Amino acid sequence: MSKIPATVITGFLGAGKTSTIQHLLKSANGKRIALIINEFGDLGVDSDIVKGCGIEGCNDDDVMELANGCICCTVADDFVPTMEALLNRETPPDHIVIETSGLALPKPLVKAFNWPEIRTRVTVDGVVTLIDGRAVADGLFAHDPHAVEAQRAADENLDHESALEELFEEQLLCADMVVMNKSDLLGADEIEKVEADVRAHLKREVKIVRASHGEIDPSVLLGLEAAAEDDLDARPSHHDTPHDHDHDDFDSFAVELGEITDPNALIEKLQAVVAQHPVFRIKGFAAVAEKDMRLVIQGVGSRFQQYYDQEWDEGSFRSTRLVIIGDHHMDQAAIRQAVAA
Repeated sequence: MSKIPATVITGFLGAGKTSTIQHLLKSANGKRIALIINEFGDLGVDSDIVKGCGIEGCNDDDVMELANGCICCTVADDFVPTMEALLNRETPPDHIVIETSGLALPKPLVKAFNWPEIRTRVTVDGVVTLIDGRAVADGLFAHDPHAVEAQRAADENLDHESALEELFEEQLLCADMVVMNKSDLLGADEIEKVEADVRAHLKREVKIVRASHGEIDPSVLLGLEAAAEDDLDARPSHHDTPHDHDHDDFDSFAVELGEITDPNALIEKLQAVVAQHPVFRIKGFAAVAEKDMRLVIQGVGSRFQQYYDQEWDEGSFRSTRLVIIGDHHMDQAAIRQAVAA
């Protein structure tokens, strides 16, 4: 029997992975797609958004969440058993899509496809790395990318890369395709510059595709036939040397509020928090007074998006819950106070 293809969708926080998956499901044309979603933090925002999407053929049973830690660090405990559960179904999926946490290293996950339990049954069709084109154009993956490169050129013994830039590079180096999302926010010159910057990180020829709002034709994303698990040497990593990988550079915590009356006022508070603290990502749900529907809040940097996605379940507790993801030095108490003020 032929192997089931699996696509790994990786990319930094807020690059548009969940939007891409939603568009993929809407355009699946009857293909049975199973999702494995890994999130950083205690609140499963992305999986809840997908489960509540209302897309025909997208069943809750086909969305599996890994929330016990970064998928690249919990392969044996979480990922492999989840894959086995999918493969042992009476009707296995036609394609498996894995959305990694924005903080995950993709290469350890690709290596896991060589585990005996799944190697003979699944192949990595491709690793797709999403980038936020606007963020990359603004140099958000290093405090001063040009100064960093100048210092690295002057002294090869020094490693001045920030945790964010190293993670960004890890995700690019493992890619079979790079999707420059949010390209509608860039001018023609900026698009060319971002593509040039991305290619400077790549060690091999990789196709770069432009997209807006995660809208990419499934025929472009699926069917790459990369067999990435057999091509590990072509995907260099900062972590190829034997040492443990952890996420001490990052932290996350949840903030819970009651109902809110003015969503725009909350967004203004969150933008102020981002401006004053090392916060990378804010996402969650809000209960708005006199509104029957749940408000989704998605923020990366100072840019925020809000929209109503579905009615609150009857009898469910209406509350506002947000996940704050940022540098582990961020002052959680001060951020909580600012959001609740």
